[in-house]
Amino acid sequence: MKIWVNGALRDPEDARVSVYDHGMLVGDGVFETVKAVRGEPFALTRHLRRLARSAAGLGLPEPDAEALRRGTLEVLATAPDWPLARIRITYTSGPGPLGSDRGAEGPTATVIVGEQRPFPPLADVCVVPWRRNEHGALAGLKTTSYADNVIALAHAKRNGGGEAIFGNLAGNLCEGTGSNVFVVRDGRLVTPPLSSGCLAGVTRDLVLEWCGGEEEDLPLAEFAGSTEAFLTSTTRDIQPIRAVDGAALPAAPGPVTAKAMEVFAARAAERVDP
Repeated sequence: MKIWVNGALRDPEDARVSVYDHGMLVGDGVFETVKAVRGEPFALTRHLRRLARSAAGLGLPEPDAEALRRGTLEVLATAPDWPLARIRITYTSGPGPLGSDRGAEGPTATVIVGEQRPFPPLADVCVVPWRRNEHGALAGLKTTSYADNVIALAHAKRNGGGEAIFGNLAGNLCEGTGSNVFVVRDGRLVTPPLSSGCLAGVTRDLVLEWCGGEEEDLPLAEFAGSTEAFLTSTTRDIQPIRAVDGAALPAAPGPVTAKAMEVFAARAAERVDP
């Protein structure tokens, strides 16, 4: 199996990035996680577009989408024949000084792949005490500054959850550490708007397009009282939520969730790059 670094395929032991790279020093980078099913990347075009939006949000040069596409396919071609794989595309500002100023060497781009084990059929989630800042400079960007998510997920797992759920400063539902959240509200499928500070998830967008959901603010205090709820992400697709902070929801999956799962699976099977 090979790793792609700045346009070249390398053996894992030879795939190196500078210790001065600002992706490591100050989290100055963006990334995408792409699902591959039987060696085919899913929704790669959408992921590369979002990578470019995140890079623009950080003021980074526009990534070479075609080079990253080729790199993704080249790495997949060297990988084992996994039923499900997880591709990680990372793009940073490159080597720089020991501070927040950027260097002049230019960006670093890498593509790696590993096997992805299926998620459990149902999710237990915990609401964490920390809040997303919907007004922050990184709001809505998929950056390598992930320490908040690491802390939140560890908190959730200590409390019996498989995913952590954030509210925002306005007191509304926002997102998970690596997922978006949908709830059924008065029979309608609802997810927080991008103005809540959540990431514009690729799977979230596809659910909205294919299943007819709506964007609407939901007070975080009402989340645990939902009749149905589910998580969406590239590696989960749609995962029904069974319990919030240990309290079971009435149905998992409920009828609206089950229909969304059916529609999503059927549409995703039609095209690998919708």
